[in-house]
Amino acid sequence: MSETTVPATGDQTAAAPAIPDTEITFAHLGLGAKLEAAITASGYTKPTPIQASAIPVALTGKDVLGIAQTGTGKTASFVLPMISRLETGRARARMPRSLILAPTRELAAQVAQNFEKYGVNHKLEVALLIGGVSMDDQVKKLDRGVDVLIATPGRLLDHFGRGRVMLMGVEILVIDEADRMLDMGFIPDIEKICKLLPPRRQTLFFSATMAPEITRLVDTFLKDPTRIEATRPATTATTITQSFHFCADSTDWAKRDMLRTLLRADNCRNAIIFCNRKSDVAILLKSLKKHGFNAGALHGDMDQKSRTETLDGFRSGEIKFLAASDVAARGLDIPDVSHVFNFDLPRDSDDYVHRIGRTGRAGKEGTAMSIVTVEDLKQLKDIEKMLGHAATWVGDGPTEQDIEDAGRRRRGGGRGKPAPRGRTGSAPASDQSNRQSPRPEPSARPERSRRPERSGRPDRGDRPMGGNAMRGELRADSDIGSVNEAPRQVAEQTDRGGSEHRGGEQRGGEGRRDTHEQRPPRQSRPHSVPNPQAGQGEQPHVERAQAKPQHAQPQQPRPQRTDKPAPRPQQRAEPVRPDRPPPSGGGARNRPAQADGPNSFAGAGDVPAFLRRPTR
Repeated sequence: MSETTVPATGDQTAAAPAIPDTEITFAHLGLGAKLEAAITASGYTKPTPIQASAIPVALTGKDVLGIAQTGTGKTASFVLPMISRLETGRARARMPRSLILAPTRELAAQVAQNFEKYGVNHKLEVALLIGGVSMDDQVKKLDRGVDVLIATPGRLLDHFGRGRVMLMGVEILVIDEADRMLDMGFIPDIEKICKLLPPRRQTLFFSATMAPEITRLVDTFLKDPTRIEATRPATTATTITQSFHFCADSTDWAKRDMLRTLLRADNCRNAIIFCNRKSDVAILLKSLKKHGFNAGALHGDMDQKSRTETLDGFRSGEIKFLAASDVAARGLDIPDVSHVFNFDLPRDSDDYVHRIGRTGRAGKEGTAMSIVTVEDLKQLKDIEKMLGHAATWVGDGPTEQDIEDAGRRRRGGGRGKPAPRGRTGSAPASDQSNRQSPRPEPSARPERSRRPERSGRPDRGDRPMGGNAMRGELRADSDIGSVNEAPRQVAEQTDRGGSEHRGGEQRGGEGRRDTHEQRPPRQSRPHSVPNPQAGQGEQPHVERAQAKPQHAQPQQPRPQRTDKPAPRPQQRAEPVRPDRPPPSGGGARNRPAQADGPNSFAGAGDVPAFLRRPTR
C-alpha cells in the first residue's frame, strides 16, 4: 500500500491553493454555498488543521487516513465532504448510500447531531442504529431508504443478520475512533463488515493513535490512502494545563477526600471525573451527593435513555459534575468543560490523552488534574514516557522509597476494606502478636494415631454375598417369621378359605384345593377377609393392622402348612318366603332351603312376623 502524506499545516493541501494558515477559511475548501451557510450559522469561521487538510482530499473521492489528537475537529472532517458528495442521488429502501461506524452510542449520536447541524439545507435521510433502543423505529427508517447510516458494529450486524439492511450500495465508508474500536474488541466486526461492502468505495479512516492492529486494518481495506497527520499520534493539546496530586494513603475514602478538596479549592465551573470501574462510578456519585455536590453518573451499564438525559443535563448546566467511566472518554464533544479529573489513572496511556481531551476543545483553555497513589506510579511512568516530559506535582510528591516500592506492591492494593481514619495501613503491634505462629518442624509434630486394625469380623468368603443370599440364609435358619410375613400368611389362609367357600358346592372342595395349590403365590398387598356369618362375598374394607401383631407382644411361631385346607365355616341357609316361588339357579345364594335344616321353617305359622307379607 502506498501512502501520500499531506502535512496538516494549512500551507499546502492536495486540493487547496497555497494560502497562509492564518487566512484559510471554509470558503477556500470548495464545500459549496449551502454548506458554507450552515457552517457560518453554527458559529465557525476557520477550519482546524485536520479539517483544512482532510476536506479537500475527501471531496476528490480518495481514501483518507487521518491521525489527529482528540478535540481537533475530526468529525467535521468527514461529515462536511460526505454532505457535499451525497447532495446528488437518491436513496433506496434498505440500501444506505454511506456508512459511518462509531465505537459507542454517545459518539454515534453525536455524529448524527453534526449531520443535523451541517445538513440543515440538504434533504438527507439519516438513520441511527445503536443498541438500547427499539429496533422497530430503526427498521421503519431503513424501509423508507436512508442516505447516511450511522451505527455501532454490534447493532449493524444484528440488522444485517435479520435481512433488514443490505450493504452492497454503500459508496462512502467512515471508521471513526479506530483505536477505540481496537480497545473495545470491535476489530473482528469491522473486518466482517468491510468484507460485506462493495470493493469500489471511498474509505475515510480516523484515529488518534496507530496501533499495529490498526495499521494491518488500514493495509487491508484502504487503497492508496492519503495520510494526514495533524499532530503527532497520542499527544495532548497545548491548551490543557496538566497537574498531578500525590495521595500517600491508597484507600478510596482518602482519595475522595482529596477530590472534594480539589473541587472546592479551584475555580471549577464543571468537570468530568473519570474512574476505571463502573462500580467506583456509583460509589463516587453517592459520595459527591452526600457532601452537597450537584453530580451525575455515566457508565456502560446505564440504559440509553438515562445516558442521553445525563449528557443533555451536563451540556445544559443542570449537572455540574459528571462521574464517568471511559465510555465518556472518546469522541464526546461538550464545548465548555473547564476541568477533567482522573480519580483513577487509566490503565493505558492512550486513554489518558482521550480523557483530558474532553477539556480545552476548539482552542479554549482547560485544566486536567490526576490523583496518584503509590500503586499508580508504574502507570505514571508510561504516561510520562508518552508525554515526553516528567509529571508536574502539586504539593508533596512521592519519595524515592515510594517509587522503589511501587514495582513490588500489588496493583489495586488500596481497593480492599478501608482502614479507620487517622491510622496508617500497617497493622498495630497487638495485631502482629496475634498472628498465627510459624508451623513447627515435621520432627516436632506428634505422630498421627494409626487406625486400629479390623478384628472380630468374619472373612468375606464366609459371609453371604448380596441381599438375596442373606434373605435365603435367614429363611433357612429362622423358625420365626418376620413381622411382615405374619399378616401375609394370615391373609392368604383367610383368602383361601373364602375362595373355597364361594365356589365349594359348584366345583367341589377337592377341585378348588388343587387349583389353589397350582396358582402362584400372591404378592404382599392388603387382602380382604370374608365374613363367615354373611355366607357370601367379602367384607370390602378390612384394615391390615388388625392382622398385624404388635411389636411389644412376643412373636408366635409360624403355622406349618398342611395338605388339608382350612376348615370351611358353617353356611347359614336363607329363610324361604312362603309367598314367593323358589329362585332358579344352582348357586348357594339362589338355592332353596332344606326342609329339615336347623334354620328352616316348617310352616307359615313359624315364619317370623317381620318376614310375613300382608294379604290384600
